[in-house]
Amino acid sequence: MVRRVFFSFHFDRDHWRANQVRNSWLTQDDQESAGYIDAADWEDLKRQGDAAIKRWIRSQMDSTSVVVVLIGTKTSERDWVKFEIKEALKEDKGIVGVRVHNLEDQNGNTDPQGDDPLDNVYIVDGKFLRPSKAYNTYSWVLQNGYDNFGDWVEEAAEIAGR
Repeated sequence: MVRRVFFSFHFDRDHWRANQVRNSWLTQDDQESAGYIDAADWEDLKRQGDAAIKRWIRSQMDSTSVVVVLIGTKTSERDWVKFEIKEALKEDKGIVGVRVHNLEDQNGNTDPQGDDPLDNVYIVDGKFLRPSKAYNTYSWVLQNGYDNFGDWVEEAAEIAGR
């Protein structure tokens, strides 16, 4: 089954790595993507303020069943990533973590592994939730994301009951 996904990631630091994951479906028949914004649009959106960013995130997530958190060195520190994970939990969307720190950036550099934001505790409707207790995190490079990404997304959707 084709799933629409929202990609959550540290835009400034990992957009090059994120594009490698996002674009991997172009050479395959069974993948589809959503929830992407380019650098110029992101800068314009940031100038509009937090309320505009939240509206954009919610509208992009609306037609998706899974949120894919692309995890780089500093992803777990990003407030917008935390917001997107919390929104996914509120909406009972599937979540999958994908480590991308060991993909090369535009300069051919890799990064050290960062903390997994799915290990954080999020408060949703008065409940303390740790997504890593239900959802999995994979390594794009070490676990052959190119061939396995669709399975990871499907697994997250099934865990969420979607």
